[in-house]
Amino acid sequence: MQAFKGVARSNFNRTDGRLGYDRTMSALRYLSGYPPDILHQVHRLIEEGRLHATLAQRHPDRHSVRNDRMLLDFVGELKARYLKSAPPLAKVLYDNRLQAVRQALGTHTAVSRVQGNQLKAKREIRIASVFKDAPASMLRMIVVHELAHLREPDHSKEFYALCRHMQPDYHQVEFDTRLWLTALEVEGDAASGGRSTISADVRTPEDR
Repeated sequence: MQAFKGVARSNFNRTDGRLGYDRTMSALRYLSGYPPDILHQVHRLIEEGRLHATLAQRHPDRHSVRNDRMLLDFVGELKARYLKSAPPLAKVLYDNRLQAVRQALGTHTAVSRVQGNQLKAKREIRIASVFKDAPASMLRMIVVHELAHLREPDHSKEFYALCRHMQPDYHQVEFDTRLWLTALEVEGDAASGGRSTISADVRTPEDR
């Protein structure tokens, strides 16, 4: 993996055998492309079993959006507040297949159907079911991302500006979400104390 170029393989082995190289590398796929200094910080927390705990300190609040009806209301409130003129949504739901498909965590689609003599697009948002148990800020980040696609189809400067308008700390939460997904794989759904010192410029090159 290019993200680990120049980092010795031995640096990613646990001496106690609890977490092997292959498993660590698999979990770190969510951080592919980040600089070595960030990866070293993440790996150190993994080695110490503290990655999940540090994120729990940064994002202590869990949400109560537990089913599709509640998710529809949550998305609808954000849309009404920030994107009143955007096309209406025909469906919003949690999808337990998304994370396994191309590592997608949320999708926005326009399903075209013929109604009479007109072709109409019904827009849908699907959120990976793993976010039922995510911190509230991370669920909001995923929803904000998909809502922004209602107006901006590509990951352009305008797209990320809209994301930041709806969630000012969007980029940091997006990075922390990658850390959270990594923690789920290597530590499970643990919850304990700790404080995160990891941060990064998580903007895309186009957005800088």
